[in-house]
Amino acid sequence: MKCTNCVSFLLFLSISVLFTIGACQSQEMQANNSNSDVDQASEQMLVFSKTDGFRHQSIEAGQEALQKLGEENGVGVTVTEDASMFTDENLSGYDAVIFLNTTMTVFNGEQRDAFQAYIQNGGGYAGIHSAADTEYDWPWYGELVGAYFDNHPPGTPNANVLLVDSNHPSTEMLPETWNRDDEWYNYQEFEDHINVLLELDTDSYEGSDHPDNHPIAWYHEFDGGRSFYTGLGHTEESFSDDQFLAHLWGGIQYAMGDHE
Repeated sequence: MKCTNCVSFLLFLSISVLFTIGACQSQEMQANNSNSDVDQASEQMLVFSKTDGFRHQSIEAGQEALQKLGEENGVGVTVTEDASMFTDENLSGYDAVIFLNTTMTVFNGEQRDAFQAYIQNGGGYAGIHSAADTEYDWPWYGELVGAYFDNHPPGTPNANVLLVDSNHPSTEMLPETWNRDDEWYNYQEFEDHINVLLELDTDSYEGSDHPDNHPIAWYHEFDGGRSFYTGLGHTEESFSDDQFLAHLWGGIQYAMGDHE
């Protein structure tokens, strides 16, 4: 009886091990298929949202929205807050890098060098909202983004956003006047070479430091690459707003070089 019990136990154990191995192989195949779908996309973008200062509650909503936009448009999306991914080798695989509400100092010297080389080699950059509140002691980055954050009025006041240039993939779908709630940044100084896409109607809310001339979204070619920035995107609601997402995706398309 004891031997019979031993044989039965060993048989049961063997079947269990084989079942576990099969399940693991199945999971591995599913993961590989998922990664393969991303790897096989014709275009790739890196969504970077590291913070070293204020952290926006909308970051997770923004990450999810950008992943969904990528899926809908056949673009591979990598989401990270790991600055060590900024190496020459890693960045060479991306058509655009999106700074999603980054804040303060997010890079060391080597990572800065890699990102600068990426742009100089024709890479694309798209900055969202507090991307302008990032890397204050790196003047090259300030020129890339187009302006550094200075301050903002309290809350998320309602304001009118005015269309300046409709001949751009980020604005071609927008109305002449776009009414919305957001956190409206004032900036330290605007770079001369930016092409303004949207500006704020400074009579429609209180708190602008740039009366009658308040850019809030722009693009430009810079140092061999392409740069798009939108000051919108503070709130979680922004990332479920179809108009904002269309505006954002158009800017990313420009950054990727799809509409040069």
